[in-house]
Amino acid sequence: MAQPLLILENTTVTFGGLVAVANVNMHVNTGELVGLIGPNGAGKTTIFNLVTGVYRPSSGTIELRDAKRDDRTINLGGKKPYAVTALGIARTFQNIRLFNEMTVLDNVKIALNSDVRYSLLESLTHLGRFHAEEDRLVEEARRLLDVFDLREKQDERAHNLPYGEQRRLEIARAMATNPRLLLLDEPAAGMNPIETAALAQTIDRIRKEFGITILLIEHDMSLVMDICERIYVLDHGQLIAHGTPSQIQHDERVIEAYLGDDDAV
Repeated sequence: MAQPLLILENTTVTFGGLVAVANVNMHVNTGELVGLIGPNGAGKTTIFNLVTGVYRPSSGTIELRDAKRDDRTINLGGKKPYAVTALGIARTFQNIRLFNEMTVLDNVKIALNSDVRYSLLESLTHLGRFHAEEDRLVEEARRLLDVFDLREKQDERAHNLPYGEQRRLEIARAMATNPRLLLLDEPAAGMNPIETAALAQTIDRIRKEFGITILLIEHDMSLVMDICERIYVLDHGQLIAHGTPSQIQHDERVIEAYLGDDDAV
């Protein structure tokens, strides 16, 4: 039986008098690929910001199952983003956030630095374990670039990559933190159909190779319907539907709020 990895119960966040997310209940099971959709301003990215510690919930809970501690849950509410990352949650953003002047390789390698095994003194003097560890990080970064078909671009500056490859690099960098749960915020935004199809294959590949759980925000309905197992739908900060892609496609509330008509999905 599938076990929930991420659980939101009655999660609410308010900003002044504005209720951005209201009483959201959702869960993502270990190994699942779950979609989160809705109109612009529905509260989707706010959910990501709550899970990753950017915002603190005003009420309700956000919990992560801890397999290392007899499946007890960890309350994520109020934890700092770096602490959430250390627990195994990584994310990408609507607007690509790369170190543009750094190489493709260094963009991934920098995300691996939390795993370095040399001391501060060794890093300053380049003695002891420094060179062996640096070689290990380079090989690990290259392995990830292979997964994302970016190995040949490892020495390119990030800003010189085509848009679709920048998107893939951002996901590769997120994967370098060794997450259990990956939050993808509109990864297909700005992509052409060929790039989107390649992205779908990449997402499927990292699920299989890394056994990772994915929560996906996306406006490209063909991508969502093709790769997601379950879908949650937000509108004005409230969940209005939850189900399989087929159920969501034919839900009248979803069609009215977001999808248009049946021919559009």
